[in-house]
Amino acid sequence: MVPVLIIVFMLIAIIIMLIALAVAQIKMAGMKVKDFWTFIKANDTLNKLYAFSKKYEKLTTTEQLIFLREAERVFEAFDKVPNVLWEEEYQKYMEVLSTYKDIKLVRWESN
Repeated sequence: MVPVLIIVFMLIAIIIMLIALAVAQIKMAGMKVKDFWTFIKANDTLNKLYAFSKKYEKLTTTEQLIFLREAERVFEAFDKVPNVLWEEEYQKYMEVLSTYKDIKLVRWESN
């Protein structure tokens, strides 16, 4: 029983050290942990918006509003992290940005 407890405590200590190391690296990169976490969630949202951007001509007015709101959140989150972190997602980001601009233009012209 004692060896099992020692192993459990060692694993917990290792996990805590890994978390501390990750937080330190995030801070050394000049970011806040909250901004990094928001970026991770925004990256997932970007993938969903990218799929929507492929069929944006078919979106209803409500779906367009939701797309615009979510895209603004993604853009804000991506602005808070270094570009190096999201180089791989650049093409998706630009596609979503293009669709965002198109929808904004269409909505502006209709008003």
